[in-house]
Amino acid sequence: MYKLINKVKELNPLVLHYTNEVTINDCANITLALGASPLMSYSYEEVDEIVSIASAVVINIGTMNSNRLELFVKAGKAANKYNKPVILDPVGVFATKTRADFTNRLLNEVKFDVIKGNIAEIKYISGFDVRGKGVDSFDDGEDISEIIKKISKKLDSVVVATGKVDFISNGEKVIKVLNGSEKLKSITGTGCMTGSLIGSYLGTGYDKLECAAMGVLTMSLSGELASEISKGIGDFKVNLMNNIYFLTAEKIREQGRIK
Repeated sequence: MYKLINKVKELNPLVLHYTNEVTINDCANITLALGASPLMSYSYEEVDEIVSIASAVVINIGTMNSNRLELFVKAGKAANKYNKPVILDPVGVFATKTRADFTNRLLNEVKFDVIKGNIAEIKYISGFDVRGKGVDSFDDGEDISEIIKKISKKLDSVVVATGKVDFISNGEKVIKVLNGSEKLKSITGTGCMTGSLIGSYLGTGYDKLECAAMGVLTMSLSGELASEISKGIGDFKVNLMNNIYFLTAEKIREQGRIK
């Protein structure tokens, strides 16, 4: 699994993003840091053509621009049409009924290979009670291994739930990532960037569960390593990007903590 990082650098997959304005630059840079190639688009006119050449498609509903909702649906359907792996990040789905309704529409009309969110977002879209505010999850560190397996089977997708411990499941297996840092919550966009990392690994064409786990592990481990040498959140963000850029399969094998 760890050698997937070498495949990203070798294949340089093209990761197409339909994402929010707040984190779009960070998502592009984190994709480059890992070794993939980012592409961003808000054009209705080029959807079919641009999805057809992409290696993976990331759909992130973060800023809920009314003019782009149909675009996200169209992009998801095009990804299915061309058999491109597609990731959904239902940011803040529990914040408003509008977000919840739109996420349900996406889930009904598009087949997603990976659905990634924080623990509250993932539990919410499957009908569980959640604790959160806006786009933030109040994660108390509970073990959701059995819950996430049920959610994965229900949604027919690999599901990623990030928190104090990150959980990734395909409905049969559960991978838990124990690396991480509290500082990852202190800068905006680390969740969105994790979606970009997952998209980069999925673009290699390898096992979806392992690709999703590697995307999460890359962020969590790099955040942990960056936190060790950072005084504040400004240099933490720089060090996070640098650690992803210099990350190797050997370092992941030695310092990654997964179950």
